Amino acid sequence: MNMEKVYQMKISKVYPLLLNKAVKKGRTKDEVDEIICWLTGYSRNQLLEHLQAETTYGDFFRNAPAPNPARNSIRGVICGVRVETIEEPLMREIRYLDKLIDDLAKGKAMDKILSEK
Repeated sequence: MNMEKVYQMKISKVYPLLLNKAVKKGRTKDEVDEIICWLTGYSRNQLLEHLQAETTYGDFFRNAPAPNPARNSIRGVICGVRVETIEEPLMREIRYLDKLIDDLAKGKAMDKILSEK
């Protein structure tokens, strides 16, 4: 998929996909929100505002108020690509979230997902 297409998608369209991936595996909306807020520095209220405002996925990450410095320690493969080797900074941020949600859906404990990073 073209990177610019990904950046122009609305967070309100991507969020349900992330949520469904986790919920199908017995995880909760609160856990998904916690991961997003941990990664970006948004509060839950700010996340909700962005979902309602139809913010683009790219702008959601570009304008993250306090990206967690520990995100740079996220390692692993998502969509056949090692996240730590993604050169495009914005795409790497997006893939960090994908990786964390993937770990959640695979049954990894929340404290492991967020503390090992």
